[in-house]
Amino acid sequence: MSSRRMPFGQRPSADPSLEAWVRQGEAAPLPSAEPVKADIYTARMTLDVTPEMRARIKVAAFKRGRTVTDVLRELLEQHFPEDQP
Repeated sequence: MSSRRMPFGQRPSADPSLEAWVRQGEAAPLPSAEPVKADIYTARMTLDVTPEMRARIKVAAFKRGRTVTDVLRELLEQHFPEDQP
């Protein structure tokens, strides 16, 4: 362990190229034909399921060539469509 200690809250000197790389995500999004997922899905939910159910969901998504997130979003859209009162 080093004997040199930084005071709490002091930021270490930054590499300018690293700082630029981190900040590039803060730039305005480029126009594209499809919306960015972050622009569409802005709320996060937490759902507790058994480890067995989680495994079944993951296997089902994998067999369909999809992500768990996409499969669950599709399922929620089917059960809770926008046009429902």
